[in-house]
Amino acid sequence: MRNFFTGIWRAVSPSFRFIFKLISKPFRAIYRRFPKFFDRVWKVVTFPFRLVFNMLAFPFRAIQRFNKFLNTEPDERSLTEVFIDLTTNKDIRQTMWDHIESLRMHLLRSVLSLVLTVGISFLFTQKIVEFLAQPVGGIDNLKAIEVTESVSVFMKVALFSGIALAIPYIAFELWLFAAPGLRPRERKMGLAGIPLASIFFLGGAAFTFFLMLPAALPFLNNFMGIKTELRPQSYFSFVTGLMFWIGVSFEFPLVIYVLSAIGFVKPQVLIEQWRLAIVIIAIVAAIITPTIDPVNQGLVMAPMILLYFVSIGLSQIAYAGRKRNQAEEQKKADEAETG
Repeated sequence: MRNFFTGIWRAVSPSFRFIFKLISKPFRAIYRRFPKFFDRVWKVVTFPFRLVFNMLAFPFRAIQRFNKFLNTEPDERSLTEVFIDLTTNKDIRQTMWDHIESLRMHLLRSVLSLVLTVGISFLFTQKIVEFLAQPVGGIDNLKAIEVTESVSVFMKVALFSGIALAIPYIAFELWLFAAPGLRPRERKMGLAGIPLASIFFLGGAAFTFFLMLPAALPFLNNFMGIKTELRPQSYFSFVTGLMFWIGVSFEFPLVIYVLSAIGFVKPQVLIEQWRLAIVIIAIVAAIITPTIDPVNQGLVMAPMILLYFVSIGLSQIAYAGRKRNQAEEQKKADEAETG
């Protein structure tokens, strides 16, 4: 049956091909005479379809390119070879200047994002100021003694909130700059660490505002029985500075995880030196804590000590993953040599 229909098609198709060529001949002649005109007409007619197709395909292409970027192995060279190439190879020196230019663009975009987030913060700064003043009973309990004091407070709080909003994007720009020189596993860990860094920072700021300030402010305001008249400038500088630095200290587990993943820190060292770590944490807590009483210092030390032991666990996970990957790479190298 199949041969029957094939024979019919072979017998009939020459007639159809002849008719098609006969009908299309004048159109081909016109196209050969005005090819640019018809090309432009074709581009205009198909533009909406191409636009819709490119819009639909863009996220898939972007995901494909990003996935390829994440899994591309970098060129590995020793530091000595890099310095030798910089002094002897003109192309390598040009590559270094290209990296510097790339760093400049990343920093420029980071600054622009900071300007944008600070501008956005201006829309909500008044509400943020009122929120931060809650531990002292509201903004009405603050007394300004300088003409421009309220303006400077407004700008300081807007800058602080803008920095908090811009931290994820700034971290992403720094990751983009460093990612080409990292291995695929390190790239993925760095990318995953960006939202985690934001969460840890916000966790530290929230701990300061909701737990530490309510315990510290009554002690500070009534120390030696002297009633403190709170100024907006000193109060908001104190609150925003404290929230920022404790938020930064909450990044410690993430830093330890990354350093362990690249082999710079070993979990066994962290376990052995836990006593020294507690002494260092006590010194740092004494510097950060706004009061001299042991209660508030203990409030700062407790989460930092907990974060240290969490860091040991994360270091164990990261270091084990590094050792496993090294074993797999060594196995592949041995198989390639024997093969």
